[in-house]
Order: sequence, then C-alpha cells, then structure tokens
Amino acid sequence: MSAVGRYRVERFAGGVRSEVADEVAVEEPLEIRIAGCPPWLTMRTPGADIDLALGWLVSEGVISNSEEVVTAQECSGGEGLDRATSVDVTLQAGVTPPRARAYAASSSCGVCGSDANLDVLSRCRWPLAGVATSVSADTLVGFPAQLRAAQRGFGRTGGLHAAGLFDARSGQALVIREDVGRHNAVDKVIGWALREGLLPGSGLVLQVSSRASFELVQKAAAAGVPILSSVSAPTSMAIELARAANVTLACFVRESTFNLYAEPARVFGSS
Repeated sequence: MSAVGRYRVERFAGGVRSEVADEVAVEEPLEIRIAGCPPWLTMRTPGADIDLALGWLVSEGVISNSEEVVTAQECSGGEGLDRATSVDVTLQAGVTPPRARAYAASSSCGVCGSDANLDVLSRCRWPLAGVATSVSADTLVGFPAQLRAAQRGFGRTGGLHAAGLFDARSGQALVIREDVGRHNAVDKVIGWALREGLLPGSGLVLQVSSRASFELVQKAAAAGVPILSSVSAPTSMAIELARAANVTLACFVRESTFNLYAEPARVFGSS
C-alpha cells in the first residue's frame, strides 16, 4: 500500500477555478493484537507496519530484543474506509504484555491513554546517565538535511513526518521512515533497530522532523538512544523528561544553529 494517494480536487488560484489531481498522505487504521490484551489501534501511514508494532512494544517497555517475540504477522483487507490492517504479535512465554490502558491513539498522539505519564522512566531498560556517546556540532546540524532528502512522501504531499536513526560518530543515516504521525515514524525506526540488533541505541542519534514532544523523548529513552535532535521546538514536559532521563535534547537544529535543553555535554565543538 502506497504512502501517497491521489484525489481529484477543485483548486482556486488567482481567481481561477480548476479541477486538478492532488497527492495526499495516506492515513489508515492499524490494529496491533497481542494475546491476552485488548487490541491497540492507531492511525498511521501504511508501510513498515511490523516495525511500528515492534517499536511500540519497545516504547511500552514490553520487549528489548527480537528474541522476546515469537512471531509478528501482518494481515490486511478491504478498501477505502473499510480497509483494515492488523499486526498479530506473539510474545515469548514470560514476557509481560502491555499494561491495561485505553488502547487507542490518533496519528498525533503516541501516549494517549497512558495510565500515568510520569511513570515512563520505569519502562526504560537502559539507563542513559553513564552513556558517553557524543556527536560533533558539525555532524548534528547535517542530520536535518539528510532527513529531508529522504522524505519523498513529504515532498509529494507536505503531509508526512519523518524520523531517522543516525550514527553519532560517522553521521551516517541508518534508517529513515515517514508517517502521518510523528510517534509512528519514531516507532518504525525503533522497530527496525530492534530487528537489526541495534538496541540499546547507545551510539545513535534520533532525528525528527517535528517538534520535540514528551512522547518522543520517552521513546528515545526507552530505546536507549541518548541524543534526540529536532528541527523544531521542544515542549516543557519534553525538557523535564529529557533532564530526568539523561537524554540530550537538541532543538531548532537548522544549518548552523541549535539549542541544547538537556545533557549538553554530549555535543562538542562549534558549527
């Protein structure tokens, strides 16, 4: 299923009305099913759905390596508003499933329904206080351009967020994913890292195309990624959580400028 759809629309420009074809970001429901739990429903852009499901389980503190998952299978059918996709996950015996919560989230919210937002540190299996990973300022300011160059869906629609994992030392992009939901894009790259055996992501930087929200800091911490970089602004709770979880939080990262809101020592040099 493509991340981009085409619709006939009426456009008004310069006083002229015309019918044109417009490309838009695809948004569809995804149901994550885990034995013994109510299904979790999120609105997302199709693609890398199994990675999204696995990344969500990492963010929830349920799994930390791929060996804790027996199977993860995708099933889909229907068309239009009736189209439905699910990922069925079977966990190893002894792995505690996600805690009871309101199992639904919109494409804009990844922690909606959490029973207690401030308990997220308990989901983080890899404390970041002693992680000595660092990134140069010159390398850091280059991540947004790499991310943007890979955003093919955004270039066509203007409607997709992106997240990428980068090697802090070399600056190489390891994986970049797009989604209508910023938290989904992050879950997709975390799920990829889980399957590749790269968690905890102690040598990585998580770059996002959106603002730095509480939920994105939580996901970085849950994946053991010590540095979160955003092209936009942070929220107050994102700053507080980053400081509590020892996540380096860099925001307004653009060309030669950025602000460091937490753990600034991990960024060295000047740009």
